[in-house]
Amino acid sequence: MTRIERLLPKKTLRVIGLMSGTSADGIDAALTEITGYGLNTCLKMLAFVTLPYPEEIRRLILSLATGGEGGSRKLCLFNALMGELSLRACLAVCEVASVRPEEIDLVGSHGQTLYHQPTAVEFAGYQVRGTLQLGEASVIAEGLGCPVVSDFRVRDVAAGGQGAPLVPYTEYLLYRQKDRTVALQNIGGIGNLTLLPRNGGPDQTLAFDTGPGNMVIDQIVERMTGGLRHYDEGGQMAARGRVDQGLLGLMLGDPWLSLPPPKSTGREAYGAAYVDEIMRKGRETGLADIDILATATRFTAECVALAIERFCPVRPDVLILGGGGARNRTLVCHIRDAVSAPVFRNEDLGYNSDAKEAIAFAILANECVHDSCNNLPSATGARHPVVMGKITL
Repeated sequence: MTRIERLLPKKTLRVIGLMSGTSADGIDAALTEITGYGLNTCLKMLAFVTLPYPEEIRRLILSLATGGEGGSRKLCLFNALMGELSLRACLAVCEVASVRPEEIDLVGSHGQTLYHQPTAVEFAGYQVRGTLQLGEASVIAEGLGCPVVSDFRVRDVAAGGQGAPLVPYTEYLLYRQKDRTVALQNIGGIGNLTLLPRNGGPDQTLAFDTGPGNMVIDQIVERMTGGLRHYDEGGQMAARGRVDQGLLGLMLGDPWLSLPPPKSTGREAYGAAYVDEIMRKGRETGLADIDILATATRFTAECVALAIERFCPVRPDVLILGGGGARNRTLVCHIRDAVSAPVFRNEDLGYNSDAKEAIAFAILANECVHDSCNNLPSATGARHPVVMGKITL
């Protein structure tokens, strides 16, 4: 009997979900208990931790994610290093929950995205699409002695999808309601929206990236503080600035924002080169850096409002905010001002915003080992449902 076959008869599995996002601030680990799968999924979170990256690791990730850095040696070593750091995150969340590592049944690991090219480009004489997440699953499996599911996005891309967003499938399982339309806005490095129409099925769920979440804000803060700060805690810095309508209008003219779903984006579009250009244009018009930051914060909020206005076939009855950006009070105030629906944070409803994506990969791993399709073609644009994830035993 294989390790997977031994898991399936168990009523409840202890599953760790791991997430390292485009903000490159650390690895999130959520220890969960999952009963059932598919529409019968029931989940309880036992513990959550974030293992922050040392500054050297963070700089390395941001360098590799530009797409112009790193050779085979560097990528090989980074892959192994990310596996080791992922294992440490698993052990840390076990310690917090007072659960022995050998009691873990399964791990779902997203890995660290280094490059995401969901639309075809010319490469070596061919039209090629791809996405790359690193973090060696074998290191985690060796350390915990349980199966690990990893490398989720590539299967959706192979089926013609964007490989993103993936969280909406899990949001459908956990947040759908019969009597009202729910929208969920995750604000990580990139923002992404999920629309769950009232009493809708999975094929009616709409999800797509809305544009920058914290990514542009964080980079401006780093420039303003000479690298002493990596984010605007609570939005305190942006609150001291003034939103400039001219620069805001220029940013909102970004053609990507007008592209219809399915669509996804990342640091390739909104990384250092983009922020350099925004800072240059702002300074040319006499803006102080604090005003550029305030404008970028409003821009993220306007991206959310535009996404709802342009691409949601039904207006949400409620918008629920999650991710690290939900802690930015200035950004939340801007979103409440820009969006007509009532706006809540996950914490207002008793959930943990920080743990949401890590929990999602615990669920996606559970679906994978049950041979259950775990993508949403309505969100990713894939030709058909697929089972995402590679299993390391």
